[in-house]
Amino acid sequence: MSATTAIHPLNIAFIGNPNSGKSTLFNALTGLHQKTGNYAGVTVDKYTGSLVYATPQKQYAFTITDLPGTYSLYAKAPDEEVSTKMVLNQNALSDVIVIVVDASNLKRSLVLATQVLDLKRPSVVVLNMIDEAQKQGISIDKKILEQDLGVEVVFIDSRQKIGIDELKQAIVQAKSSTVSFYDVKAASRFEEAQKGFAGVLRLQFGTQASALKHYESSDLMYRHSVINYILSKALKNPAQLRLKLFSERLDKLLTHQWLGYLIFLAILTLIFQSIFSLSEIPMGWIENGVLATQNFLSEQLPPGELTNLLVNGIVSGIGGIVIFIPQIALLFLFIGVLEDSGYMARVSFIMDKVMRPFGLNGKSVIPLMSGVACAVPSIMGTRTISNFKERLITILILPLISCSARLPVYTLLVSVMVSENPNGSVFFNAKGFILLLLYLMGFVAALLVAFISKKLIRQTSKSYFVMEMPLYRLPQLKNLMLLAYNKVRIFLIDAGKIILSISIVLWYLSSHGSAKFDEINTQNEFSANTSKAQLLLENSYAGQMGKFIEPVIKPLGFDWKIGIALLTSFAAREVFVGTMATIYNANDSENTDTIRDKIMAERDAITQVPIYNTAVCWSLLLFYAFAMQCMSTMAVVKRETGSWKWVIIQFLFMSALAYGSAFSVYQLLA
Repeated sequence: MSATTAIHPLNIAFIGNPNSGKSTLFNALTGLHQKTGNYAGVTVDKYTGSLVYATPQKQYAFTITDLPGTYSLYAKAPDEEVSTKMVLNQNALSDVIVIVVDASNLKRSLVLATQVLDLKRPSVVVLNMIDEAQKQGISIDKKILEQDLGVEVVFIDSRQKIGIDELKQAIVQAKSSTVSFYDVKAASRFEEAQKGFAGVLRLQFGTQASALKHYESSDLMYRHSVINYILSKALKNPAQLRLKLFSERLDKLLTHQWLGYLIFLAILTLIFQSIFSLSEIPMGWIENGVLATQNFLSEQLPPGELTNLLVNGIVSGIGGIVIFIPQIALLFLFIGVLEDSGYMARVSFIMDKVMRPFGLNGKSVIPLMSGVACAVPSIMGTRTISNFKERLITILILPLISCSARLPVYTLLVSVMVSENPNGSVFFNAKGFILLLLYLMGFVAALLVAFISKKLIRQTSKSYFVMEMPLYRLPQLKNLMLLAYNKVRIFLIDAGKIILSISIVLWYLSSHGSAKFDEINTQNEFSANTSKAQLLLENSYAGQMGKFIEPVIKPLGFDWKIGIALLTSFAAREVFVGTMATIYNANDSENTDTIRDKIMAERDAITQVPIYNTAVCWSLLLFYAFAMQCMSTMAVVKRETGSWKWVIIQFLFMSALAYGSAFSVYQLLA
């Protein structure tokens, strides 16, 4: 091909159901040539990518837009509204629409596909995850499907990049379907219907939106009948039928009206017991590695402030969070198993009845469950909730769900409070039950706040919850390991940046002070109950900050050292552990005990009573369970609600709940 050959631009839109493999296919096509932004005027994420494709006749420059996943063009949520508006607006979108369909669930996926084909735009239907369909014994007649849909159909395995070249060729040859899948007679009563199905859909954004609600149900019924007829000819799936029967039998147990809740609770108990039991050995390896690194650096580097910063500031602070990698990895692995197996959809189903009295529905469950990992993507995940009031309430309560950033705090304090396993069991232990209790307390608190918010936020619109249960699947170990790796890497990068910067600042504030600090630093003799390191820290800049806020936190059982950690961890909760490691290592390079041992050995200077007793530990646990200590979460709440009003309200009620809970438990147990 000549170097002067003209390059023909081709704009392409990807649309499909959530979990249809659309994004995987997008990544397979575009590789690293991607960028992320927002659609104009909305906060929904926009992903675009590019590639060059050459045929013997022409050379094309593909620009691909990955639209938000949606089940229907009858928009109910912000994501769905973006997708619908974009496919209706020919000028704003594309030359070709690629409809990504889950080959293992054609009946559900073809609803959206037929809606898009009814817009009479050049289109290609992609049957993605064809390997999954084949494993389930599903046989699809490609020619019959192409004939009945009126466009080219491409079989794709996006994970193995099979069928990619065929898709590129189909895109440049795309045509509009001549087949109609909607009831033309039923649509004819609408003035806009003279413009076809696209005209009917535009009603939902105009003054006749209410009229469309009545048409939607009849249209979907008509569309399903057409789809059933097409599949009766093109689809053969005896193995799929057996798998469906197996799923239905299993659902009778897992979604039982009361047994389903007990099974869910048992699964949660098993998860949190495993987080402690399975992570104990690798955590010990990491802990020994951090201590060995500190000792090596202390021995090899010359004494001085730079060495002190590196050993007692940076390594100590980062080491305080790295030690929890095994537990965080296990948490994400278990979440991945629940999602990939199809069980998470069952949790949404059984919890819908529980959620309704609190102003929520089953769609709120997945963001709440995902909040165990991180509140930020979970808040963004509430876009699937069409009812504004339910979405707002879900956003407000999500930070009360204990996230992975709280896990290092919980683990440290629970290990201090319960140093031994009372019942002698290797697997089932008190630590795991306390951890489960903390997560359940966060969930209960979220429901109570939701109930109050339901009464205070005025909106009368009703919602519905419809979910098609996916078939049970055996999670792929490779995907689970990749998920855990990516999540841990992101956690370490995000937390590491904050901890590194705070550790450096905190090391300086803990290792420097006023004239009295310098005076103590020159002394050699001290009382039996007070060490030089203790006096230096108390008179450092950080110690003075802690002393300043101590009167406010004293009723909670917190001293000035904890006060320093409270201040720094308002940037991110996990900073608490790194802060405590830096504080207890400052000015004391000779003590090589772990941070847990140092905290357990901490005594009151006057009474010599352990500072971190049961009352203080529970007070700290409840404070961190309920306090809003995450700037990233506050930023995304502002972004999703479009107002600082809700951020301020959320911060105030969570701070009040955290302080009140910590105060109550300390006064009760002290």
